[in-house]
Amino acid sequence: MPSYLEALTLRLAQGAGTLAESVRTTHAEYFLAAQQADGGFAGRDGPSDLYYSGFALRGLALLGELDGEPARRACAYLQSRLAGQLPIIDFVSLVFGASLVQLAAGLDPFAGRPDSWREAAGELLEGFRRPDGGYAKTPEGQASSMYHTFLVLLCRQLLGLEPVDTARLVEFVHAMQREDGGFVEISPMRRGGTNPTAAAIGILKLIGRLDAEIAEATVGFLAEMQSDEGGLLANTRVPIADLLSTFTGLLTLADLGAADAIDAAAARRYAESLARPDGGFHAAAWDGGHDVEYSFYGLGTLVLAASDGT
Repeated sequence: MPSYLEALTLRLAQGAGTLAESVRTTHAEYFLAAQQADGGFAGRDGPSDLYYSGFALRGLALLGELDGEPARRACAYLQSRLAGQLPIIDFVSLVFGASLVQLAAGLDPFAGRPDSWREAAGELLEGFRRPDGGYAKTPEGQASSMYHTFLVLLCRQLLGLEPVDTARLVEFVHAMQREDGGFVEISPMRRGGTNPTAAAIGILKLIGRLDAEIAEATVGFLAEMQSDEGGLLANTRVPIADLLSTFTGLLTLADLGAADAIDAAAARRYAESLARPDGGFHAAAWDGGHDVEYSFYGLGTLVLAASDGT
């Protein structure tokens, strides 16, 4: 059975086949041009970065362009980052990237690693676990993060490791739901957000504990997040939509079988308005820059908004 990330990649790649060839080519060239001399990919400035490399690889895989020399160079970059300790977000990005390179190009950056390294990696991830059942952003962090909890579960799945103590995970997620039907990123927050809500549903789906009541409340919450721009808001206190929230909201609604809860055509027009003629996407109407992360979200939004969510 494919992992969550593998299934999502294949699903988006299949949907990307419906995009115009000119759109696919322009954005593929954008991602390829972002590859650095060491095989990695950078953000808006600075050297290659595991976090941004993960999104660039996802974009190339979505477009069916993660193969040949770019894939080999990316594999070499990932292998070069195996030594030493990494922040959790970088380690998760490394595992994600390795999975994509293996899935799309048949290359394994982890080849030659001892069999015990996966269990050791799982123990490392458990160092981020907190008494409430979730996972923090750092080993010293006191508050569990919905997003990082979702990332840890995805990473464990890619490593072939089962989630630990799912009952506590369920308790953590349920405790983070608010009266508006959405979920929060950390417990002190009082208003639900689009992105932590998407992460919460992802967690419950990964451990097989999503119930009809939460699904219904989530659909209602996300339906209210679509703005006049056509995109989705991060939360009700943010007046401008963004591509991250639009992508995660659309994906969650599709996963819940409720893609028709929002105006998908308006969401597609919103994403198209943020596309650059030379490839890539801006994050939102306020954003004068661009990067491979939001370009992945833009492409993903075009795919999801063009389909019926399946």
